[in-house]
Amino acid sequence: MDEKVVFFTILGMALATYFPRVLPVWILASRPLPEAAVTWLRYVPAAVLSALLVPSLLLQEGKLHLAWDNLYLIAAIPTLLVAWKTRSLFGAVVVGMVVVAAGRFFFHL
Repeated sequence: MDEKVVFFTILGMALATYFPRVLPVWILASRPLPEAAVTWLRYVPAAVLSALLVPSLLLQEGKLHLAWDNLYLIAAIPTLLVAWKTRSLFGAVVVGMVVVAAGRFFFHL
C-alpha cells in the first residue's frame, strides 16, 4: 500500500474521531446550557460507569451469577462503600485489590 494512502487514511480517521468531540465544545462553550440539560448531564458519568461495571460484576459466561463465589461482586461491595464514604479513588482501589487478593489467597475464589 502506498505511504500517501496510509497517511491520508490515518489523517481522515483522526479527523472523523476528533471533530464530533470538539465541535460540540466549540459550539456550546460560549452559551449557557439550560438547567434541565445540566441536571441530565450530571447523571452521565454514573450511567456510563454502571454500564461498564454491572455486566462484569453480575455476569459470568453470559449468565447471571449471584452466588457467594462471585469474587468481583463480593469485592465491589466494600469498595463502593469506601468510595462513597471517603470519596477517595486511591482508597477504593486499595480496598478492592485487598479484598480480591484476600479472596483468592484465603478462599481460593
